[in-house]
Amino acid sequence: MPRLRIPADREALQVPATLFETAPQHLWLEIGFGGGEHVSAQARANPAVGIMASEVFVEGVAKCLSDIEEMSLTNVRLWDEDVRELITLLPDGCLDRVFILFPDPWPKKRHHKRRIIQSDFLDEITRVLKPGAALRFATDVRSYADDALLRFLQHPALEWQANRADDWRVAPEDHFTTRYETKQLGDIAPVFFEFRREA
Repeated sequence: MPRLRIPADREALQVPATLFETAPQHLWLEIGFGGGEHVSAQARANPAVGIMASEVFVEGVAKCLSDIEEMSLTNVRLWDEDVRELITLLPDGCLDRVFILFPDPWPKKRHHKRRIIQSDFLDEITRVLKPGAALRFATDVRSYADDALLRFLQHPALEWQANRADDWRVAPEDHFTTRYETKQLGDIAPVFFEFRREA
């Protein structure tokens, strides 16, 4: 972990590509990676991409580290603190893609303010996205899907990419299923919302 941990240093992160042994062609961020299955699968499928991945639970970080070692991945760097702290350290327009897959839904209404998709968070995440960059959000909780979609649609820097229902009801071709997803713990089939950062 010391070798792969992203430094909490604004100066070191001014050019995030320098975190990697080989400068990546694109830079992606996965927020809340759980067991890391999606991170390692994307890293293996996209060796020219540098993936920064965030998870606060030590069990998930340990599992991801195991996958990184087993697959000999060199294009993943990890952040094991609150991702909002990392985002504040990143320079404007540095990310080509962000994944927020099945975040904690905080199902009780009094806890909804703890959900990561909030207006101020979207301001920060769009700040670090390049114009034209992609953001994917997935959930299997109806109330979160409704609430998050409304917040996304209200944000002036994001454009929803759906043209028909299957664009959000069917998993994208480049999606890798996670262990959490297979447990089917939510109250709806998974939905996948794709957005673009407007220029």
